[in-house]
Amino acid sequence: MIDILLADDQALVRTGFRMILDNADDMQVVGEAGDGAQAAEMAVQLQPDIVLMDVRMPEVDGVEATRRICTGTSRIRVLILTTFDLDEYVYAALHAGASGFLLKDTLAPDLLSAIRVVARGDAVVAPSVTRRLLERYVGIGVAQAIPAASLDVLTEREREVLSLIARGLSNTEIAECLFLSEGTVKTHVSRVLAKLGLRDRVQAVVFAYESGLVRAGAT
Repeated sequence: MIDILLADDQALVRTGFRMILDNADDMQVVGEAGDGAQAAEMAVQLQPDIVLMDVRMPEVDGVEATRRICTGTSRIRVLILTTFDLDEYVYAALHAGASGFLLKDTLAPDLLSAIRVVARGDAVVAPSVTRRLLERYVGIGVAQAIPAASLDVLTEREREVLSLIARGLSNTEIAECLFLSEGTVKTHVSRVLAKLGLRDRVQAVVFAYESGLVRAGAT
């Protein structure tokens, strides 16, 4: 069972998400928070698997709440919810440790799928939206939370895999692109993350842009 904490300052929004999640056999909502400070406190108390975090909240916003949660533990995963697909708060939240983000108008099946992906320890990277965010905000002084590793530690194949991750491809798509088995791709991905000291695919995407491996506007 995936335990989920809802964090949104609008009670109606929380109710809507709860209705969706309550219909999933493998999920349960263990708490609701109305602001970022409460979300961080409840995360410590309840130890949910996932926090669905609204990025824009009064007082303590979703970015600071994410930072507090991810600094305190690596087990709890934060999935950011936003109304706007080009939102500077989202990029800051990724740096703070969020495992991805979704638009609030995401369809219910996609929301449930994203939660399951994040609960397995992977990250939700919406290719087009994430790419636009990175193109806009990489290199403009957002506080760095990504380890200062070097591309030199990667093999040529690992660089290829990293560049394809940055373009939003799944392991299956990378396997097809490079004519490899999916198992081999998973091994390459694990090695890339380990060598660069990255937590997940979201950090890998950010690293690929900030290191210059992938250029803004690249397809």
